Amino acid sequence: MQDIRDLTAILRSNTPIVVIETYEEYRVIDLLRKVSNILYQPLFSWSITQGLMRVDSGLGRQKFNCEPEDILGQIKATTQKGIYVLCDFHPFVEGAPKNVRLLKEIALEYESLNHTLVLVSHEFTIPAEIKHYCAHFRLSLPDVSQLLNIIYEQVDKVRAEGVMLNVDDSAVVKLADNLRGMTFDDARRLAHKAIVDDGAITHSDVDSINRGKFELLDMHGVLHYEYDTCNFSQVAGLHNLKQWLSYRMPSLGTQDLVDKPKGILLLGVQGSGKSLAAKAVAGMWQRPLLKMDMSALYNKYIGETEKNLRKALELADLMSPCVLWIDEIEKGLSSGSSDDGTSKRILGAILTWMAERTSDVFLVATANDISALPPELMRKGRMDEIFFVDLPDETIRKAIFLIHLKRRMLEPSRFDLSQLAKLSHGFSGAEIEQAVISAIYTAKASEIEVYQQVLVAELMKTRPLSVVMREKLESIRIWAEGRTVNAHQSL
Repeated sequence: MQDIRDLTAILRSNTPIVVIETYEEYRVIDLLRKVSNILYQPLFSWSITQGLMRVDSGLGRQKFNCEPEDILGQIKATTQKGIYVLCDFHPFVEGAPKNVRLLKEIALEYESLNHTLVLVSHEFTIPAEIKHYCAHFRLSLPDVSQLLNIIYEQVDKVRAEGVMLNVDDSAVVKLADNLRGMTFDDARRLAHKAIVDDGAITHSDVDSINRGKFELLDMHGVLHYEYDTCNFSQVAGLHNLKQWLSYRMPSLGTQDLVDKPKGILLLGVQGSGKSLAAKAVAGMWQRPLLKMDMSALYNKYIGETEKNLRKALELADLMSPCVLWIDEIEKGLSSGSSDDGTSKRILGAILTWMAERTSDVFLVATANDISALPPELMRKGRMDEIFFVDLPDETIRKAIFLIHLKRRMLEPSRFDLSQLAKLSHGFSGAEIEQAVISAIYTAKASEIEVYQQVLVAELMKTRPLSVVMREKLESIRIWAEGRTVNAHQSL
């Protein structure tokens, strides 16, 4: 097993302190039990509740060593070499200079004492005083074949309890694919929950698995799991974009494909349907959709913003295959000098991730202000394609009216959609939707049904962005001409 070989190599390298950040404490203890047998060294574990225990034999618990300072003093004083696992020791290091000093002294005396400390916690900030003496070890995650075994083990476990299960083997393969990035323990819990929730394993369990997976990998507001994905039947126009995506659907999930779809950039005016298109990509490809909040990345403390981004991108990698949507990306990558270079470092980190990632994460970035986008992001090759989402033409506006009237249970045949499409010249999709909503409220206030003239009146009262910001819209169109692909036009 690779974990045993790697951890054995670290312990043989005369490293005094090994740090393992994980929730799988029992798995670490079991792994170290095997390593200690290989190295012929006694293995001890300590926690604040149980004190020191001999793990590799039946000697049991020792007394009077539950306090962190006492256990470090005892380890330092004993002459018997051994491996000491300190569980959840991180609170006793932060703001505890005496414990830090004891850790350092144990490390300094490694040549004579031969004590290896293994610090196990969900997260551990290493003090600068002992960082030089530490090595990090990361437990491996289960591969797809191991995940398949985990799912079928849970199936057998539930069936052994006398429960009849309907198991779709193709759904099991899909579940295993979506469980990638989970630990062994978390994969077992999620698989078991998917089974007992409805007494079956079907393709409908994939979404609940993804939701549970994301909750376990919480990003505290930086990344959001978008439950409300849609399909392109809810999106009018964007014929070119739809065709581009459909051409790449057969390649999804192909393990040996070298040039997997990487991502697209959607440029256009506000309300033109870019956000809806991002949701529809996830719906069309049947992948979970993660939305990154660029404003939530930023933190007043130096280095925390970059740390937030790194964690967010790592989580996206763990959630793969998925769609990562960065909305209004230009707001987080402005090239101003007032942020001490944070935005430049954020840009560099994103570009590096885009170039080097091996995970199956498809990036959809949307932007309104082209002038604020850094040229490095726009270079061909960063994205598979750059689409310009212009205002809808008359045919597309007619389709937008049809979608929103049906969504609100209004019979489209009672309206002259051609007239509405003509009167809404220059409207974005969002402005058309708001006109329909306003007409409904107006009709309710007057205690009448929504009819043609009510909707026409709302259109006549609206000043669309194409009028208010005519000059800016024209400059965007001029810039996009020849540089981007029109999302609405058919190939």
